[in-house]
Amino acid sequence: MDQAAHQILELVEQAQSIVITSHKSPDGDSIGSSLAVFHLLKKWGKNVQVVHPDPAPVFLHWINGQEAIIDFETRQEEAAKALGTADLIFCLDYNEPSRVGEKMEKALVEAPAVKVMIDHHLHPADFCKVVISETAASSTCELVYKWIKDIGRLDDIDVNSGTAIYLGIMTDTGSFRFPSVSAFTHEVIGDLIRRGVKHFLIHESVYDTNTVDRIKLRGFALSEKLVCLNDLHVGYASLSEEELKRFNYQKGDTEGLVNQILGIQGIKMAVLFVEKDGKIKISFRSKGDYFVNELAKTHFNGGGHAYASGGISDENLQQTVEKFVTFVKDFIPRV
Repeated sequence: MDQAAHQILELVEQAQSIVITSHKSPDGDSIGSSLAVFHLLKKWGKNVQVVHPDPAPVFLHWINGQEAIIDFETRQEEAAKALGTADLIFCLDYNEPSRVGEKMEKALVEAPAVKVMIDHHLHPADFCKVVISETAASSTCELVYKWIKDIGRLDDIDVNSGTAIYLGIMTDTGSFRFPSVSAFTHEVIGDLIRRGVKHFLIHESVYDTNTVDRIKLRGFALSEKLVCLNDLHVGYASLSEEELKRFNYQKGDTEGLVNQILGIQGIKMAVLFVEKDGKIKISFRSKGDYFVNELAKTHFNGGGHAYASGGISDENLQQTVEKFVTFVKDFIPRV
């Protein structure tokens, strides 16, 4: 990794125009890693832009630099031009071009720029010149910090870049409770706090700024839509587009809901099905000896980490849930 870290630094120093990209449906780690690198490159005097496939959810709008993100969904011409004229593209928190979505994938693949990857997902595709990929890392933000450390630039981390790194690590580790958290993770957090990052304000901004509609939607999902397959230690909930509209759904309102299901005593696998724009988005979470990435990959056009994965279905909500119930038994560990 040390060699790759210095190769990326050399490419940054040579570049005249840099674009930072991340995956579709942005989360704390994709926003955090993108803005951490953005703030650092700005400090280094580089011409840099951030291009994402779609807008960030409302609960991430507070972070400094979010307003600079160009999203392909609403500003396609501007985003495509940035990608087409860049000479270096950072690919952060995703491991293959399809993860940026159909609309942006073509522009990314056809961009003539040198591409570099920093990511922690399994099985990275071969589309970048330089790759930093550590699947054991807690988050891409942790790898961004390690990159900065390996090139000897830790003192360039300020409150803006440090806050972004903390955000990504906090959200991708479930507030530091997932098995991916290591001693090094906590060393990073300690260093960020020493550099002035207000960790309590970050947690408050992400988790303690709910609207009444968001609370009601989550209450409805847990009280009316929750199904527990107790013999399998599996819990799931499904939300239709009509139900989302009933609670004035805003992007990000279901974030973290699947983790609440996983928190039920006796549940080892939690799944949330959400109908949006004619497709069913699926979030998988698990613990112990239940590994959800293969289930997501095999049956739901997805994948991810052993304990946290995503999927998508073109079938309707009822068909998707029935398909899950049919196939989930094959992925329950045999005792």
